[in-house]
Amino acid sequence: MSYVNSTMWKTSEGSTGRLMQLCVGYFVFYVITGVSAKFFTPGASKLSLDMEQMAYMVYNTLGGMVTALAVVLIKRWYTLKSNGMISIAGITLPREVSYIIPSGFMTAIIIPTTTLMYTFEGMSVMVAMVIMRASVIVISRAVDSVQILQGILRKKVYREENLAVVFALLAASMNLFWVRPGDFDFVHNVAAVVILSSYILAYAIRIYIMNYFKNTRAKGIPLDNQGFFGVEQICAFVFAALLSIAFFNAGSWFGWEVPQVMAFHRAIVEPPPLWGWAAVSGIAFGIVAFFSVFLFMFKGRTATFAGLVNRLTSLTAGTVATLVAAILLGARYPELKDWLSLGFILVAVGFLSVAERKRTAELVAAREIQVPVDKTAATP
Repeated sequence: MSYVNSTMWKTSEGSTGRLMQLCVGYFVFYVITGVSAKFFTPGASKLSLDMEQMAYMVYNTLGGMVTALAVVLIKRWYTLKSNGMISIAGITLPREVSYIIPSGFMTAIIIPTTTLMYTFEGMSVMVAMVIMRASVIVISRAVDSVQILQGILRKKVYREENLAVVFALLAASMNLFWVRPGDFDFVHNVAAVVILSSYILAYAIRIYIMNYFKNTRAKGIPLDNQGFFGVEQICAFVFAALLSIAFFNAGSWFGWEVPQVMAFHRAIVEPPPLWGWAAVSGIAFGIVAFFSVFLFMFKGRTATFAGLVNRLTSLTAGTVATLVAAILLGARYPELKDWLSLGFILVAVGFLSVAERKRTAELVAAREIQVPVDKTAATP
């Protein structure tokens, strides 16, 4: 029994068990992030604090990025197991740095654009989340198609994965069916279109780069996701700091007097009394980043599969966070559309389960992953 207790959480790279562990971690910390957002956002619940939405997102994001960067530096994940070395300005660096740096820049764009999508007056937060989640699902499928044509991805996308895409999009789109006349006119808002376009383009490039890294490992070179994450997060932090400086001064430098710029400037110049707690709440958000990236880059799986697992987990966590916030904070309970969305998610998960069994068998046959050995059978 002691052996079982000490090994039950040990899984091998690329195994279904490891995949489930990442999903559980992502789910738990995403729920915590969702509940904390309900607590800090004015009007979201009976116990919500009176903090401006932009201020909360600024300090929550700061806490998350500092958390991720701290782990990277303490763990020394900035070293990278590379296919080879290159020389830049006399400095020898891993070859992969040439495209991980752009990935870090894309991450620095994704973070603020995600925040800004929630700040348009009249736009439902749920609708904003739908648009962003659905775009990532479509992007992941498109990346597989492109890399198959390029000969980079040598795996086919299973029929079950394509069916899961359909049901995942249905799940993500449920909130769109409940949009009422007079709601936010997204298409005719130039700022919203520019922000969403930047988000989609940045995510498309980033997902392509992550899968390029995963699918081009030379023989004998391990899939060093920790190294990729470490280098990317360091670059993302630097770029995010530079973009924040530009955004903070956008009014005086470029004459941008839009509400989002003014709210960002105000959040820095006049921080709310509980800004420190908002930053602490970002710790969970920072931990989510680890699980999210490791799911996107999971060994042996297509971008379609990994993207679906990532987005479906966040969709499910969003519904659970709404339920927990309703019980603990007096927020609204999940509505019919939320439960219908969850139903579509379960159907998509069913198709993914079939695809996972097929993929695992394929990877074991190709000796890309090891069959887990049950040593407990001989243990008295």
